[in-house]
Amino acid sequence: MASYSKNETRGWTRERMIGAVNCTIPSFTADLNGINERAIRHDVALAKKHGFVGSLAIGEVNITLPEYVDFVRIMKEEAGKDFYVMHHASWNTLEQNIEAAQLAERAGADYVLLTYPANFYPQSEDEIFQYTKAFCDATNLGVLLFPMAIWGFSRLHPADISSSLIRRMLDACPNIGAIKAEGGHPSIMSVIECHRLFGEEVVISMPLEWDLIPLSQLFPIQLSATSDHEFWGPLIPHVMKLLRERKFDEATEIYWRMHPARKVKNQMTQSMTGAFMLNRMQWKFQGWLQGYNGGPLRAPTPRLHENHMLALRNAQRASGLNPSEDPLHEYFIGRNPS
Repeated sequence: MASYSKNETRGWTRERMIGAVNCTIPSFTADLNGINERAIRHDVALAKKHGFVGSLAIGEVNITLPEYVDFVRIMKEEAGKDFYVMHHASWNTLEQNIEAAQLAERAGADYVLLTYPANFYPQSEDEIFQYTKAFCDATNLGVLLFPMAIWGFSRLHPADISSSLIRRMLDACPNIGAIKAEGGHPSIMSVIECHRLFGEEVVISMPLEWDLIPLSQLFPIQLSATSDHEFWGPLIPHVMKLLRERKFDEATEIYWRMHPARKVKNQMTQSMTGAFMLNRMQWKFQGWLQGYNGGPLRAPTPRLHENHMLALRNAQRASGLNPSEDPLHEYFIGRNPS
């Protein structure tokens, strides 16, 4: 259960959600018949060690709802009180998303990232509003609102979710506590507009580290949620601490040190752009290079070939991230096989 009421969401978010939130992708047993508890605990423990404030329990993989709820429970047991588990509202329909959010809340989730289903094709902004309000009304958890091109809403407004629609949502849904401001990507206008219009009401999150580091030198950004920050090991929590301390020269030096890896990582991400999906196997491998579990994923899943794995490893080397040098085939086994 949430440790705050709906009307306390925004104050709780402002006070507690300070730092970076990475992503935890479910780990499975070797036969793929169940989830791997030891591997999941390993990933949460390492995220805590790396300095993250919380982790998103990824749902966009082949996992059943009962397994997912157990996944959230295991994550929260390992996380403890001051490391926040974020539920991923990524199921097929509004009804399924409401059910999953309520079950995840009972399993210990602290917050929820709201996404929109692939089959949701709104004809107006009001349909987006009604979906969002129905979801927010049905959960006690704080909601991270997520304007994003993947949903296909840019045909209604180029910002993906317009500022006027966000205004309606904030007025109607007191448990929207933060905005993951990626609308109109690759433009930075969304995060600037959200900061200007809504920054005193809710927390504005910038999950894209290449925008986070420079923009934080112009105005404060307390939260970077959610992203595959595990690619960088402990570096994103560290650089956010430097930014909070206004040590901008040190943060900028790190930004440029990251740049070789950033270019390769972003090029590989762009290869999936036409499918409007994220390669979770790539994300899991990126984490494996930094000590996370890795391990097999169920079909259907995007694939990862050796040339991709070598490119990512070499990119991390080029930026001084000291990636794992274990044989690549061990990624598909995982660090905690079961």
